[in-house]
Amino acid sequence: MKKNLLHSLVFFIPFLLFSQGREEGFVKTDTIGKQKKIKLIAIPIVFYTPETQFGVGGGGQLFLLNNTNKYNQRLSNILFSGIYTTAGQIMFNITPQVYLGKGDYFIDAEYLFEIYPNSFWGIGPETPEGNEELYDQTTHKLKLSFLKRLPPDLNFGFTYNFANHQVTEIQEGGLLDSGGILGADRTVISGLGAEFNLDTRTNTSSPTDGQLFEIGAHFSSEILGATHSFNKFTLDLRNYEPLGERSTLATQIYIENNYGDVPFQGMAFFGGSSSARGYFYGRFLDKNMYVVQAEYRYRLKPRWSLAAFGLIGSVAGDASDLLKFNSVKPGFGGGVRFKVLKEQNTWLRLDIGSGKDGQSGIYFGVNEAF
Repeated sequence: MKKNLLHSLVFFIPFLLFSQGREEGFVKTDTIGKQKKIKLIAIPIVFYTPETQFGVGGGGQLFLLNNTNKYNQRLSNILFSGIYTTAGQIMFNITPQVYLGKGDYFIDAEYLFEIYPNSFWGIGPETPEGNEELYDQTTHKLKLSFLKRLPPDLNFGFTYNFANHQVTEIQEGGLLDSGGILGADRTVISGLGAEFNLDTRTNTSSPTDGQLFEIGAHFSSEILGATHSFNKFTLDLRNYEPLGERSTLATQIYIENNYGDVPFQGMAFFGGSSSARGYFYGRFLDKNMYVVQAEYRYRLKPRWSLAAFGLIGSVAGDASDLLKFNSVKPGFGGGVRFKVLKEQNTWLRLDIGSGKDGQSGIYFGVNEAF
């Protein structure tokens, strides 16, 4: 969202808890037997921002209670949301995470459809605010990963990535109209990749202990239908250190490098609700990026917690330029979290972040930023 999103008003309210089985407090059915099979946390969404005007929608998280990873007791689940705004924007997202063979195999997928006006300032770490131009884009995006667990904490597998970005309207005489930006009309990303991670986190929704070390290599190829051929490499290092019974210090180092004919939609986007809060998502973009962030989390009550975070990061056309720290972009902020159910790790998150040169934003989502 834009920097004046601090003036927006957001409501995100737990609405319905549904479980198949025979448990007091939930809808009952005689068709499944005594043991409940699924649980649904459904959440309606109502909000207003200057960019979107009024928005309505719904979301939720479906837990498959009999489909558990035996190594760390994580449940298979499907997270989903859909939003429509009076400005004509449509967003639909679904993210299944399914364990097979008692956790020996793992399917991690995401589908995104959106019709969304966006802003573009150009490519590089020092694009001026006055460069901002609007464009409209329709996106279909799919990521499908199939991972094999190497007990107890290693995972390795392959990924297929597909994205179709259709730019439907651009600003006449702007940067995207100049013909010098790859992807200014349409971009198709299609390719295979490989992922490896070491994951010892207590849970993925709101970790309080453990680490995640993840390496990814993804290749977009014209042989598989892509409009541009390029390679993407990512490194994601996270650590969660308990500080007493109620506090956790979470840290993350994220690095992304792209090589080849990279369309602007495939570049590293700086900002957003997870990697660089306080900056518009894509305010700065280029082939290479790093973000270093830390967050202190304090459990105020069993279902309420507070957080304070800080970060630095930047983008660059050449990976070696990231080491010069000429264009460091700091950010800081804080927020509050609420646990929807006592027995289930689904959290609602509200953060306010500030960045360099008056950048700021308010972020509302499900579960921790990282």
